[in-house]
This record gives sequence, C-alpha cells and structure tokens, in this order.
Amino acid sequence: MLDSVQLETFAAVIRAGSFEGAAAALRVTPSAVSQRIKALEQSVGQVLIRRGKPCRATVAAEPLLRLAGQIALLEQEALHAARGGPAAGRTRVAVVVNSDSLATWFLPALTRLPAEFALDFDLHEEDQDHTADLLRDGTVMAAVTAQHEAVRGCRVERLGVMRYLAVAAPAFARRYFPAGFPADAFAVAPMLAFNRKDSLQHRFVRTLTRRQPTGPLHYVPSVAGFNEAIRLGLAWGLLPESHAHAELDAGRCVQPAPGAFLDVPLYWQHWRVDSTVLAALTVAVRETAGEALRPAA
Repeated sequence: MLDSVQLETFAAVIRAGSFEGAAAALRVTPSAVSQRIKALEQSVGQVLIRRGKPCRATVAAEPLLRLAGQIALLEQEALHAARGGPAAGRTRVAVVVNSDSLATWFLPALTRLPAEFALDFDLHEEDQDHTADLLRDGTVMAAVTAQHEAVRGCRVERLGVMRYLAVAAPAFARRYFPAGFPADAFAVAPMLAFNRKDSLQHRFVRTLTRRQPTGPLHYVPSVAGFNEAIRLGLAWGLLPESHAHAELDAGRCVQPAPGAFLDVPLYWQHWRVDSTVLAALTVAVRETAGEALRPAA
C-alpha cells in the first residue's frame, strides 16, 4: 500500500520545484520531506524525482503524480460531502490551456462554477499540440488540447473548432503582398510565431501554397505582444478570428489572403475519476466552448 502522506509530499515537491518549497507549503522541515520521499522511492523501487532546479518527476513517477492529485481531489470532495458544507481548505484545480483559448473563451468558463466549491485554479499555458503532455505526466487534471486520442486514464470529448485568419498591417501587406498571397511572397515576407512549438503559420502556408515557408521568422511569446507586432508591421501572423475581426474592423489590419483560414479542432481531456468538481468544470467548459468556437464538423 502506498502512503498517502508520502504521495502528498511527493506532489508538493513537484509543484514547488524544490524540497524546501514543499516543506514550506506543508509546514514541515526539509528533512521530513526528504525522509518521506526516500521512503516512497524505497516502497516503489524507483527514483521518482530528478533533483535539480526545479525538481521534476521521472517518467516512472508520472502515474504516482496523477494518483496523488486524484486522491487529494476526491478526499476534499468526500470531506465536503461528509460535513454537509465546505471542507477545511480549498481544492486546487490544475488545468493546461493553449494561449489563444486562454486569451479568448476559456476564462469565462471558470466563472460558471459555483463559488461554494472553493476552488483555487492553477492554470498552465502551453501550445495546443503539447497541452496533453502535462496531463500525461500528472501535472494537471484537465487540458484543452488539439490531441484527440485520450491520454491513458483520461476521458476526451471534442469542443469545437478555433478558426484562425492571416492578418497584416496595411503597409506591410502593400509591401510584401501587393497581389495577394502568391507562393513566392513567402520567400521574403517576415512571419510571426508565438514560440518554437507554434506551427500554425507553417501549416497555413502549406495548406495555401503546398510549399514550406522560407521567409524570415520572428518569435513573440505573448498574446498581447504578438498582436502588437502584427499591428506595427513587424510580420504577418495568424490570429483567432475574434481577435482578427477586431483588428480588421478597426482598420488596423488587412487580410492578405481574403477567404483563407486555418481551422484547429480542440478537445477537452480530463482524469477519468468520479469527481463533482471535474464534472462541473467539464460542463462549464463544454457550454462556453459551444458558444465561442465553431461547431465540430
């Protein structure tokens, strides 16, 4: 049998990134944390933590990290039910969301959850093609992701489609795309990406031209900075259609390729546990996505 205190301590080390941080969060000494982790590793027969700055869970530890989170969630809900009211403390809800969903439709979903749940949201931001990685390693309990195959131990459902439009500042478009979006224009037109995991612009170009873009590439890892870089004429880029239409309607941007778009299907994945909180969160996310995203084909 695994020791629940040791599991809780293990999860605290991963969350805090250090033994000292876990000790502060649990209000015990670093020595006590170290002893609990050593005992858990001996019980499992595996190294569970890669010591470093920050400390990270090993691959072998990922199922235990998920288990620790599930136990904490179900324990809090059981106390709530047994006492007929809020349990002591609050429930941590860790979710990973892609940046564009976070900047457009996801946050309103959280406001639909009852205040009596006493939730502390721990949101992680990651590219939609990589959000499921945090679900897989136990860092989060749910994810907005582009990955349709369920992570082991999770449920998955389709939320809808986020549509992206290519936009550029008017002067930029006149300079690089005077005749629209010909394939050879991408050899010289600077392009914008959110970070090195962001492949949306590349996919859009390949869909439109059947060719790989070869022009200059800038990285701006901030939603606000990304939008501003486009407005200032640094490069062209893809924006969610709600943001794109705001820029187009205000005359700050134009569409170099009118009528062209990129659709990205989004999915909701979460732990397969009988949790009141996860069930309510899933309903809220489903309803909000249904209002904000395009219907799934």
